[in-house]
Amino acid sequence: MKKGIHPDNYRFVVFKDFSTDYSFLSRSTAPSKETIKWEDGKEYPLIKLEISNMSHPFFTGKMKFVDTAGRIDKFNKKYKKFSKKEPSSEEKAGE
Repeated sequence: MKKGIHPDNYRFVVFKDFSTDYSFLSRSTAPSKETIKWEDGKEYPLIKLEISNMSHPFFTGKMKFVDTAGRIDKFNKKYKKFSKKEPSSEEKAGE
């Protein structure tokens, strides 16, 4: 590896997938303000995940609906005005 291009502040961090409550301990430089007590009794920084290998459809083989913060509803509301409307009976008669 090249010297001087990789960070040197690696530390143990707990990554937790909140859709499946799956957690794993790994090394990372990702910043975190929260901590969690791990199985060994020590406290480690916590990185929250929305999707991991335990919840992603590619790895699980199942489609799982994950809608955090109502993104789909927000999208539908924003683009509702562009949806196609059925012509009224008056418009059909005028043709």
